Amino acid sequence: MLGNYLIGLREGLEAALIVTILIAYIVKIDRKDVLPRIWLGVGLAVLLALGIGALLTFGTYGLSFTAQEIIGGVLSIIATALVTWMVFWMLRTARDLKGHLQGNIDRHLVGSGIGLVLVAFLAVGREGIETAVFLWAAVQASGSNALPLLGAGLGILTAIALGWLIYSGMLRINLSRFFTWTGAILIVVAAGVLSYGVHDLQEAGVLPGLNSLAFNVSAAVPPGSWYGTLLKGTLNFSPATTWLELTAWLGYVLPTLTLFIVKSRRGRAQRVAAPVPAPAPAPVLAH
Repeated sequence: MLGNYLIGLREGLEAALIVTILIAYIVKIDRKDVLPRIWLGVGLAVLLALGIGALLTFGTYGLSFTAQEIIGGVLSIIATALVTWMVFWMLRTARDLKGHLQGNIDRHLVGSGIGLVLVAFLAVGREGIETAVFLWAAVQASGSNALPLLGAGLGILTAIALGWLIYSGMLRINLSRFFTWTGAILIVVAAGVLSYGVHDLQEAGVLPGLNSLAFNVSAAVPPGSWYGTLLKGTLNFSPATTWLELTAWLGYVLPTLTLFIVKSRRGRAQRVAAPVPAPAPAPVLAH
């Protein structure tokens, strides 16, 4: 549930920040007449995310067990790739997100401003698609619909509240630090989703080694216990893990998390070392 809460919070906050920046800039340049186009793009993006979620949920009904496991495994790998791309993209562009979005607005304000529908749709739709795919994979991994959806729903509601507080000027948070910490945690969560995707492909017979266990701690961590459920819901931990699952988990999380930490520290060092512009020299008055 924690991982899904973070997905809902992080993706929701990204979307809320994007909408906040778009609306604030439109209001600032006194073009409130194009605000309905922004909201139209946001609405279409939400419908797209819901449609993809429904397609993933109901589109696999009636398929064979093998086909469902293959689809689940492939989508888990795709979800891992999307989350990885998302955390590194935000790490790289968070500092200039405002300027990037305002530049897009300026380019699409010509004429009726209908291009703003596309700007809002693409900006918010990306977050929605990532959320839908990752949540579907998390639901499959946990074996329960309730906890992942509840966690994600709470995260999205929290993100909406934070977005409103930021827009109203009542709250200021260190977004760089927020996205760094949540990004590191989500890399660990994504590793669990990847590991479960490998397990799905093993059950489908696509990958070997289903019966070759690296460890089995089911006696100490029963899957039905509260702590077993907690570990499963937060980190997708499996008490009985195959060697291939363990290899995939370690092979993903170690280099990815290391690279993320290195890039995060490098970006922080560059911000600290950035030269402060010297004040303009005082004008020399002629005598």
